[in-house]
This record gives sequence, C-alpha cells and structure tokens, in this order.
Amino acid sequence: MPAHILVAGGGIGGLATALALSRAKHRADVFEQAAEFGEIGAGVQLGPNATRRLHQLDLGRGLAAIAARPGALVVHSAGSGTELARMPLGDAMQQRYGAPYCCVHRADLHTLLLDAVRAQGTGSLVTAARIRQVETSDDLVCVSSTDARAWEGEALVGADGLWSLVRAQLESESAEAPPRVTGHTAWRALVRQADLPVALRRSRVDVWLGPRLHAVAYPVRAGDALNVVVIAESAPAGDARDWDQASSLVALKQAMGRSCASLQSLLDAMPAWRAWTLSDRAPVAGPGDMAHERVALVGDAAHPMVPYLAQGAGMAIEDAVALADALGDTSALGVPAAFARYAEARWERNAQVQARARRNGEIFHATGAVRFGRDMAMRLLGSRLLDQPWLYGG
Repeated sequence: MPAHILVAGGGIGGLATALALSRAKHRADVFEQAAEFGEIGAGVQLGPNATRRLHQLDLGRGLAAIAARPGALVVHSAGSGTELARMPLGDAMQQRYGAPYCCVHRADLHTLLLDAVRAQGTGSLVTAARIRQVETSDDLVCVSSTDARAWEGEALVGADGLWSLVRAQLESESAEAPPRVTGHTAWRALVRQADLPVALRRSRVDVWLGPRLHAVAYPVRAGDALNVVVIAESAPAGDARDWDQASSLVALKQAMGRSCASLQSLLDAMPAWRAWTLSDRAPVAGPGDMAHERVALVGDAAHPMVPYLAQGAGMAIEDAVALADALGDTSALGVPAAFARYAEARWERNAQVQARARRNGEIFHATGAVRFGRDMAMRLLGSRLLDQPWLYGG
C-alpha cells in the first residue's frame, strides 16, 4: 500500500518532491507557511542534470514554453570587459548531455510544478500552515502548526529551506547548528528585454569577474526578460532584505567600484534592485545529514549552498526524483529503509556540489596573482575549463 507522506515547504524543492512522490503513487500532502502558494526572486539556471529530471517528471513541454535556452556562456573581466572564455550551450549541451541548459524565472518554474502537482491530485495542498512542532513514533509522524492544526502521516520530508524546522529531527551533529552567514550580498534585478537598448539585450549567459565580486546576466521567460545578478563580498549590518532601495543602490555602486563601461551601462539600465544576504552550511558530512528514520530532507533544508555553481534549484530537483526512486512502491513499513537508501545515494554528490560552489566563489572573486592565473587559464582552456561533465552528466 502506498505511503502517506507529509511535505513541509511549498517551494521548488517541496513541489518537485510532491510531484515525484505522486507519480510513484504515494500520497503527498504539501504544507506551505504562506497564505498562498507562490514564489519570489528572479532567475534560475538549470543545467542538463536538472532539466533531465524535469523531463523525467513529464515537464519537458512546459519547461520549453517558459525557459530561455542561451546559446553560450561568455566570461569577461569586470574591469576591462575583455572576453576571457566561452562555452557553447544550446544544441551543444543537448547533444553532449541529452538534455538542455535552460534559464527560467523562479516564479515560472514554481507555477509549472504547482500546476503539475494539482493535476496529479494524490494529496492536499495546505496554505497558511506554519509548522511549529514535529513528533515521530515508530510508524507515524505528526506535525502541528502555530494555529493549532495538526496532521498525521507515515513520513515527513523537510523542504522548508535554509532555516528548516524539520532539520532538527535528524540525529546529526549539525542538525541544530545555525547556517553560516557568508559575508556576501546578492543584488538581483529583472527587466523586459524590450525595454532595453538593443545593445544591452542578451540571448546568452554573460559573466563578469572582478576582485571580490562578479555579475551575471541571462535571459528568462522564453527570452522576453533579462535577469541580472551582482554578488559582492560586501555584507550589510543586519539583513539586506531590510534595506531601503536608496541605501541598497549606494552599497551596490560601492561594491562595483570601477567596472567596464558595458557592464556599468547594463547595471544602470535596471529599473530596480533587491538585495539578499547569502548564507550556507558546511558540506553534508554523511547520510545522517539527509535522513533519519521517517524524516528526510531535500534542497536547502539539507544542503544550502552559495550560488557560484548555479545548482541550488538543480540539487533540490535531483533530490526529489532520487527520493521517489528510493521509495518506489515501498509501503509505509519500509519508509525508514527507503529514506536511508535515499540519503546514502545523495549525500556525497550534494557535499561535492556544496564544496565546489564555495571553491568557485573563491575563484570568481580572486585578487592578485590568483586572479592573474585564473584569467590566463581561462584564455588557454576556454570551454574545457568551464564545462562540468561530473555535474551535468550526473
């Protein structure tokens, strides 16, 4: 008999998990703390490793309708604007990895997943459900909300993000430790391409590397919009989301310093910016950081990472499919063993991605001799240095 699984968190990871579980005939009830299901933010890059899983979930046609498929990844010097390296995407990625490299708006991907979960119809979607307490027994899990509602199931998946409450149910040393504040701030902006001068519109991923900062621009919404992100080692006092727009823009200008004219023109063309402080956790240390008995974690609840490998959403989607695969047609009795298989299969890959994302941040933001060596290596090796077969083929 299929298992009844509670999923805490209605973001991309939670909905992908619910969809994958529902397709495996399990009942998946999703609990979202907000008053309605929705997503904010801006762009998301999805490598072939992530789009392959979305195709497995029969979302290929829907993904094609919302995504941009950039033709190339081009890396520049933020100071001079000089091109350092280039990697073909588009058809080249499709041919090499059997799946496309896509750029989407986070809200569009969320809507695609939400519509699919609603159409699958094996469980409930519950809003305004802020989880307050979790209780587990040998064969059941019970969650209760701050407004005194309660639900019971045979397993619980924590997809509740960086500040996961479900995470505390794991019996690992890191379960209750707070996330690490990185000292980096991300500014994000979104603009309709039609509102930009022709010279600033883009159909590729452009990256500019500078001392202690980098910027990224890529198309989303089937190419109709442009997503721009600047990340700098420039942390505010307190939470960047509390800044007013004027102080946020002043800090952004200070962080950018002397950037090339083309990049500066792009930044100046953005109608508005939003700022976030960045946090992560140490790489997953073992399967106990992913699951324990009838509780499992996916996405940022298990392995939040800095965005320097563009794999936060991708790893959550991979987790979702892997969790459903581990459960298969397992009955409620077999859930602990299935969750253990899931954790064993996923922890090392997630740890590797977390570690490589941190390392990429050091390379992207390098100064002095390291920066000189990085630029030289990029000029010499080009796409061979930028491609990630271990990641995209996994």
